[in-house]
Amino acid sequence: MAKTFHLEIVTPDGSTFKGEVDALVVPAWEGQLGVLPGHEPEVAVMKPGALRYTRDGKDEWLAISGGFVQIEPAAVVVLAETAELATAIDTARAKAQAGTKQQALSQGGMSEEQVAKIQASLLKELVRLKLAERFKKG
Repeated sequence: MAKTFHLEIVTPDGSTFKGEVDALVVPAWEGQLGVLPGHEPEVAVMKPGALRYTRDGKDEWLAISGGFVQIEPAAVVVLAETAELATAIDTARAKAQAGTKQQALSQGGMSEEQVAKIQASLLKELVRLKLAERFKKG
C-alpha cells in the first residue's frame, strides 16, 4: 500500500499547494475528516476551519473558509474559497476585520441575509485569528 497520496489545494486565485502528503485532516460539516493513503472515494463539504496536512513528518496548517474536498485512494483535491498558511496570516488585519464585522452585527437593522453574510465572514476571520495566534512567531 502506498505511504503517500497526491494533494492539491485550489482556490479561485489558483493552486495553493500541490504535492505528495502522508495525511490530511479537513474541517468537514460532519466533523473533522481524516484522510490517509487508500481512503475510499468520497466528496465532502468543508466549513471554515483549520486544514492540516502532514508531509515528511511535518504538519502544515491552513485557514480554510469553506469549499469541497474530493477524495480518491491516491489523490485528493481541495477546492477552497480561500486557503491561507497559518504562518502567513496578518493578525492585525484579521483582528481589525473581525472587529468591523462584530460592530456591524451589534448595530442591527439588517435583513436576515445580510446578518448571515456578516456572520459567515466573521467566522472566517475568527478561524484566521485562532490559527495565526497559535503559530505566531516570536
